[in-house]
Amino acid sequence: MQTQILGLLTPLMALVFAATFALFWHLGRMNRHVLGFAVSYALFACGFLSTHFLPPEALYVFHATQAFYSLGCIVLLGALCERAGQRLHIGSLAFVYVVSALTLALTTSLSNDVGPRLVIVNIGYGVMFAMGVTTLLTARRRDIISVAIIAIMAFQAVDFLVRPTLTLLFERSIPAEVYRDSIYYSLIGLVLGVKTVSTAMVLLGATIAEWAKDLRESGERDPLTGLLNRGAFEDSMRDLIPRAQTERRPLSLVVADIDHFKQVNDIWGHQAGDEAISGFGELVQRTVRGCDIGGRIGGEEFCIAVWNCENEPAERLADRIREAFGSLEHAGLSDNIRLTASFGVATAREGETYRALFARADAALYAAKAKGRNRVENAERELPGEATQEPAVGARALRKASA
Repeated sequence: MQTQILGLLTPLMALVFAATFALFWHLGRMNRHVLGFAVSYALFACGFLSTHFLPPEALYVFHATQAFYSLGCIVLLGALCERAGQRLHIGSLAFVYVVSALTLALTTSLSNDVGPRLVIVNIGYGVMFAMGVTTLLTARRRDIISVAIIAIMAFQAVDFLVRPTLTLLFERSIPAEVYRDSIYYSLIGLVLGVKTVSTAMVLLGATIAEWAKDLRESGERDPLTGLLNRGAFEDSMRDLIPRAQTERRPLSLVVADIDHFKQVNDIWGHQAGDEAISGFGELVQRTVRGCDIGGRIGGEEFCIAVWNCENEPAERLADRIREAFGSLEHAGLSDNIRLTASFGVATAREGETYRALFARADAALYAAKAKGRNRVENAERELPGEATQEPAVGARALRKASA
């Protein structure tokens, strides 16, 4: 009974940390990588609980635990890399999981000894964390918290790669039916508890530091959307562009404008217009990464600086926001009304200033307006000459309502 109770401590702690990160993300309106921390800890808890409650001799126990824990690793590492402005190669991590899962299935079918299974799954986790650390190390600018994150992830990698082999040297064979009574199971409960708490403390420190920074910068934010106001956004861009050029990172700019916005105010009133602007701002915050910067630079005009992002991915980001906004419901508007937005995208060139970059993205935005609205135009691509597009349903409904 005592072993059963102690075995629940780690998953319960993981669930508490998952709830804590979720609260920070929701109440503090924080970037989505904080939500990634919450999701990863929830997945870790599911993995721990699978090991604890499923029949130890069942063939699917290790497969279930591995699936939950591998997905938790991928989500956690993806969130950390997004926080650092780096791209984690998800496909490579998925490949590691598939290889280890197939090897695990083969091993399970050949022997009742869980020792080889433990080595296989832990090596898979260790390789994933090593790949994440390698990606985090490519970020050139690192503060103390970022260094602490890299250190704790490196510790995770070393632990997963070394601990199972060392433990099994002392306990040669572990039949599946006695796994929960083994020395290894007692040791792993302690080690996982320590790693769960230590990693969470580092991530909580990073989250609290980001939250405090957001509070300090609240005077620089637009109260309606939570995005940076025009002055703060332009100041950020004047720092970001030289940094991108120094580090040789791609930097793209997305400029967006809500279509037919004057008619929204004229027909449904300014409160409905404010709801639409607020909805667009919330959509931007939910969609962009923690390393990106969103700003409201005019009444219904927005900018997004997309860090370490090539031109075509930035264009796809703009199109995702366009589609999501086109299906968004807005308080104060008729139920059948959907608003649309137009977008212009440009990617910074060598030696280009913010003013020049913005001018090119803004010109692409006006090209999108001229060609029917509710579309994305790219300043880095030759724009079609006379192509036009039917106005969106929302735009037609606005004109009909104003007639």
